[in-house]
Order: sequence, then C-alpha cells, then structure tokens
Amino acid sequence: QVQLVDSGGGLVQAGGSLRLSCTTSGRTFSSFAMAWFRQAPGKEREFVAAISWSGGSTAYADSVKGRFTISRDNAKNTANLQMNSLKPGDTAVYYCAARDFTVGRRVYEYTYWGQGNQVTVSS
Repeated sequence: QVQLVDSGGGLVQAGGSLRLSCTTSGRTFSSFAMAWFRQAPGKEREFVAAISWSGGSTAYADSVKGRFTISRDNAKNTANLQMNSLKPGDTAVYYCAARDFTVGRRVYEYTYWGQGNQVTVSS
C-alpha cells in the first residue's frame, strides 16, 4: 500500500520562506513523479510544481515560477518544495502527490496523495 507523508508548512510573513517535504512508502520512490498542489478556501485544487522520476524534468505554475523550487532525493525517498518570496496569495493547504514516472499538471493524473499541510502567509 502506497502512502505519502507530507510535512512542513506553517505561518510566515510575506517575503519569507518555507520548505515542504514529502516521503513515500510502499513502492520504489524513484518510480514516481512527484508534485505539489494547493487548495485555498472556496477554490479548486490547483497545480503548483512537479518533478519527474529522475529529476530531469520539472514543471511550475506561472504563479510560482522563479519563487518555488521542487527537488527530490531518491536515496532518501524524499521530495521537497522550497518556497521563497511568499505572498499572502500563496496561503492554502498544500498537498503532495505521486504518479507514474512523468510529470503531469492535472489533479486527475495523480494516483496517490498526502494528507496536506497548511501554509499561511501574513501580510
């Protein structure tokens, strides 16, 4: 049984930084593409960033490009999302997700999901 455990998040002032992490169990980590989505109150879940199984391909939402960096360490079964220059508009619950090998940008493309972590950016 595949499980994703995501951690990190919290409260930060605008302009600050946070780091989210996600670990998997139940299947070889390097067979997964990993991603983060976020969902703000009253809004649909939206794509944030994704990284392919090897780390050779990444994708970002336009709203976070240049501020967020997704990475992975296959030896540690961990993916990370470094979030810099945070804005109040980044406030949401952030979910890590996994799918087979290649990056995707759609919620329905991802099979496995973490429990989510709250990120709150104050102005």
